[in-house]
Amino acid sequence: MAYIAGIIVAGLFFLALHYFTELTHKQKILVSAAVLSIILSAIAFNSYSNAQSQKMLDVVNRFNQQNTIKCNDIDVNSTNFTLSIGTYTFIGKENTPNFGQMISASKCE
Repeated sequence: MAYIAGIIVAGLFFLALHYFTELTHKQKILVSAAVLSIILSAIAFNSYSNAQSQKMLDVVNRFNQQNTIKCNDIDVNSTNFTLSIGTYTFIGKENTPNFGQMISASKCE
């Protein structure tokens, strides 16, 4: 839906250029295409960022539900690791083989 809004904004921008500037038709199309590409790039980046955040939150949710998570070929569970909420990092507990090891939740599956 956001892509459609981006196309509409670029179309309105083209119409504003058409009626209120003295640019040639080719220049108006180039400016409108540049604005459209910037808008669509921002939308794509936001979609990617939201997907990554959702993936990380799903991993944290599974950890909080006492499930074992695979991170870089290491089994992460609440027996061996604690979760740092501020950075969403798993930290190895004392007296475990993973003591002091830090694994970012974004690197997990």
